[in-house]
Amino acid sequence: MKGMLGRGPKTAAGILAATALAVSVTAAAQPAGARSQHGSQQRAVQNAAPKAAVEGAALQRAGKGDAGPRLGKCGPGELCLWERPKFKGKPRVHELSGIDIESCTPLRGGASATSAANRTGRPVTLYQSAECAETAEFNTHPSGSWTPELPYRARAFKVWEH
Repeated sequence: MKGMLGRGPKTAAGILAATALAVSVTAAAQPAGARSQHGSQQRAVQNAAPKAAVEGAALQRAGKGDAGPRLGKCGPGELCLWERPKFKGKPRVHELSGIDIESCTPLRGGASATSAANRTGRPVTLYQSAECAETAEFNTHPSGSWTPELPYRARAFKVWEH
């Protein structure tokens, strides 16, 4: 799986660790008693930096073995739904041009999905019910989200205006 800037997980972890170190060094260089208008934000960043460095180092050690599921192919402006978890199999692809916004769209042929990628640029709600009934399970997924394993089989969806 590619990480930050199209590089592998080790490079992404290294970038994360270096960024955390730079934040720590910058914070330490502040004069004693110096105050800024963003003092509480600065303290939050200072406190988070060592944790980020440790997490980055752990990611770097993990290497490719713990990279997580490989993302399926889903283009910009598309909602992609896979019947199998972890983006396996052929996706059902829905483009905005073929979807009625804020209307229930059942999956054709009684199909269901267990993994999803939302690249529509809009929030999408996935429903367990083929009628978008709110008495069954449903969750809204922001644009840009990749969900390797849904907690239920999705049988319908709604794309929202924003």
